[in-house]
Amino acid sequence: MRFLEVLGAWVIARLAEFGTIVLLYRDTMQELFTRPRIRHILAQMSHLGVDSLLIVSLTLLFTGAVFALQTADILIRFGAQSTVGGIISIAIGRELGPVLVGVVCAGRVGAAITAEISTMKVTEQIDALRVMAVNPVNYLIVPRMLACMMVVPLLTVFGDVIGVLGGYLVAVYYSGISSFSYINSIHTFAVVFDLTGGMIKAIFFGNVIAVLGCYYGLHCPAGAEGVGKATTRTVVTSIIVIFILNAALTFILY
Repeated sequence: MRFLEVLGAWVIARLAEFGTIVLLYRDTMQELFTRPRIRHILAQMSHLGVDSLLIVSLTLLFTGAVFALQTADILIRFGAQSTVGGIISIAIGRELGPVLVGVVCAGRVGAAITAEISTMKVTEQIDALRVMAVNPVNYLIVPRMLACMMVVPLLTVFGDVIGVLGGYLVAVYYSGISSFSYINSIHTFAVVFDLTGGMIKAIFFGNVIAVLGCYYGLHCPAGAEGVGKATTRTVVTSIIVIFILNAALTFILY
């Protein structure tokens, strides 16, 4: 009975948390139809997107290189070296690019959003916004959500190019595949939807990262310790949701 009580309490707490997130998401979507704060959106795009270019570049560059390293020798052994570039580009464009960029952004962007908003909550700046008749959802959440929904797809396209480049360097200069064969296989096997499908995934990933980051920031426990706990919850929950959402979107899109 004790186990059932603990399990029931945990389920009820998770359902209550999910309901609160849904209500926050509803309020955010309603505020989207108001006048956008262009300056705030551009500032968030610079802060969340441009500063993430380096880590996205390193992540996708070495991912593409390792993927080519693992597949090129096997394909060459079976005489299928003319498919290496196409396989790498499809894998990165459909799955590896958007998922890895989403995970990287969950760790960097989501944590930054939560730390910033939770610090504002702890120092009572959000209460000050309400006193000045400023809607915190419109002022804090909407610019961050729109910025993430625009920045994460752009980072995904950038990461896709870097990942394919990393695969090219390994396939051509290590495995001995000709440059023409690598590039021609991309034109032969890859289609535009391999890239745009990944961008559609990235839009949803950016939406999830922003909403969860803002939610845990607004509901962080009091004190400096609460900021750390809220940041950890954002990263862990965002990564889990990204993997689940990726599976669902893959079934729908492909």
